[in-house]
Amino acid sequence: MFSWFGRVSFVPYTKVQDFAVHLKAGRMMGSRCQQCGHKTFPPRADCPQCLSGDFEFVEYSGQGTIWTHTQIATAPTGFDRDVPYTCVVVELDEGGRLLAWSGETLPQQKVKIGMKVQVVPRIFEDTPDIRVYYTVEQPGTTWGKSPPPHLG
Repeated sequence: MFSWFGRVSFVPYTKVQDFAVHLKAGRMMGSRCQQCGHKTFPPRADCPQCLSGDFEFVEYSGQGTIWTHTQIATAPTGFDRDVPYTCVVVELDEGGRLLAWSGETLPQQKVKIGMKVQVVPRIFEDTPDIRVYYTVEQPGTTWGKSPPPHLG
């Protein structure tokens, strides 16, 4: 499953592997500790508050606030056709932070610290492997979601 992100996990099993399945379905999932209720994004197998390994997945809205951002003018190899682009760190309303790109509804020149945004999970459609990433869009932006996957 983690090969969808472009990197293969060398661990044969992880308790949070279903995170990738949810992302592929268009769902942003965090984890909630069933002992103390602490929520994390991305999901963690063990609670950073009480160290319990008993957690459940919870769906996040993707709503948040821009914490910081930077515009990339000289990109590393493989991203050079995308310059200039803006990387944004979003603090999610439900807790946690993530790194995303400015999206189609939020031009680079309008990105401001403290701005309310909507994070949208995306999949690169033009590669043989599945590559999941996030874009930052105007609040209220919607996206397609598959029905929740049945996970065993």
